[in-house]
Amino acid sequence: MFSWALWDWGSSAFNTVILTFVFTVYLTEGVAADPERGSQALGVALTIAGVCIALVAPVTGQRSDAGGRRKLWLAVHTALVVVCTSGLFFVQDDPSYLVLGLVLLAAASVFAEFATVNYNAMLLQVSTPATIGRISGFGWGMGYFGGLVALVIVLIGFVQPDVGLFGVTADNGLNIRAVALFAAVWFAVFAVPLFAFVPEAPSSGEPLRHALVSSYVVLGKRLAWMWRQERRTLGFLVASAIYRDGLAAIFTFGGVIAAGTFGFSPSEVVVFAITANLVAGLGAFLGGRADDRFGPKAVIVAALFGLVVVGVLLLVLPPGKAAFWVCGLTLAIFLGPTQSASRTFLARIATPGKEGEVFGLYATTGRAVSFLGPLAFSGFITLFGSQRAGMGGIVLILVVGLVAMLPVRSPDRPTEPTEVPAAS
Repeated sequence: MFSWALWDWGSSAFNTVILTFVFTVYLTEGVAADPERGSQALGVALTIAGVCIALVAPVTGQRSDAGGRRKLWLAVHTALVVVCTSGLFFVQDDPSYLVLGLVLLAAASVFAEFATVNYNAMLLQVSTPATIGRISGFGWGMGYFGGLVALVIVLIGFVQPDVGLFGVTADNGLNIRAVALFAAVWFAVFAVPLFAFVPEAPSSGEPLRHALVSSYVVLGKRLAWMWRQERRTLGFLVASAIYRDGLAAIFTFGGVIAAGTFGFSPSEVVVFAITANLVAGLGAFLGGRADDRFGPKAVIVAALFGLVVVGVLLLVLPPGKAAFWVCGLTLAIFLGPTQSASRTFLARIATPGKEGEVFGLYATTGRAVSFLGPLAFSGFITLFGSQRAGMGGIVLILVVGLVAMLPVRSPDRPTEPTEVPAAS
């Protein structure tokens, strides 16, 4: 279990340092000719990556289930993330390197999502029905804390000093390029225990199709069967896709709102991000225990309700740093439990042997509606003429997701057994 969670600790360096706070900022601010063009190009690259994930993730999960090679494919995709992240070291602060940086970043994000599909599916291999909630929460908490520690090392060792670790300076963006190598090594080192100590999953027994097209045919049949026999699973996939996009919007635009509306300086934003990671990690630990006691649906609904209430408070309270610190950290408390309980909800209702496939669909549905949060945020700003109003758009997405989640039957309730149709 601990070895499994260490993978989350390691992968957080890519998510936190590369995708969120450091390297994407370097690409748009230092490598691109100007920030606006850089941001547009980054958006296009990540959109293309999202389409690739949406189209391929369920099939990769299905094929790893069928072949009994879940850990093998997790290893392959993890290695590809490490290689692509290491390649970012060669992206100098010159516009001629922008395409290289975007291609490597987009490819790494695709492989990271594919790896996460198999990683999430392994949750049932390291837990029991009585402990699945706390172990999922432990994994999420390790991810938050790993991101926090990596971010602190990066800021103190590479970003802030004139001469950082190993004598790196800012010439040609060397300090940020060195951060890419650090993130790659961090991920590689902490991923090793999983491959050493977590056993491989048995094959689902379904024949492995060598032709990729055949896998899509099988997937279509499976979706049709789910519509007839497992509408709860489809309902959860839809509801979770909506509210998870609201959660993603909080991560994406939280720093923007802190700086633009509440007057945070760039350094204050980073300090808040570190503190929020710590609080979210603690929330994930506590939420995992509540999950085992009350069930994942109760945790999801309660956490979403808390997010909506605090989001409304951010809209009506007088703007000030103290208000954002209190409300922002309260939001962070609810983020971890929502994410962790969503994973356990799906793991509890997944057909045995099909966990990789269903978590692939989980990734796909999330990507399919990933436009909702940004659209609601920008739309509310346009309608009401203030950046602060954008928070109202995010709250709206969370409310819709909460309403969609309410009729989804909890996995803790007894259900009639159903047979999965044999693929032919």
